[in-house]
Amino acid sequence: MKTFAAALAIAVLLLGVGGSAMAQQKPEDAIKYRQSAFFIMGQSFGPLAAMAKGDRPYDKEVAIKNATIVEFMSKLPWDRFGPGTDMGNTKAKPEIWENMDDFKAKAEKMQVETAKLLLAAQTGDPATLKAQVGETGKACKACHDNFRNK
Repeated sequence: MKTFAAALAIAVLLLGVGGSAMAQQKPEDAIKYRQSAFFIMGQSFGPLAAMAKGDRPYDKEVAIKNATIVEFMSKLPWDRFGPGTDMGNTKAKPEIWENMDDFKAKAEKMQVETAKLLLAAQTGDPATLKAQVGETGKACKACHDNFRNK
């Protein structure tokens, strides 16, 4: 648990300097950054989805750990959709930059749902977690459907 806390502290520190670094960041680095954040979210959401489906035994501590990561990481990628990051090694559709208000609204909805996911994990109730995994998944899918190439 100390390792997890230390990693989270480092990530918070990086988040603080990340905003000012974006102004100097190359587009390909911004793309890698946001892809990394999404990858970590996906890796951490997977065990929660498996618990919700019954493919993995429910474990409150594992649920809290993974929901904490998902909730934290959900804040990171959004400012990395800046100028020049629509080209290169990315699955981001041009529709992001054409409909930035809708994209931002969907990102905010996903962040709201990931906060609820953490609260659901903290209850220790598998049914509450299952329901919120569904809602969080829908919020993620809304962006994938409209703004991500397969």
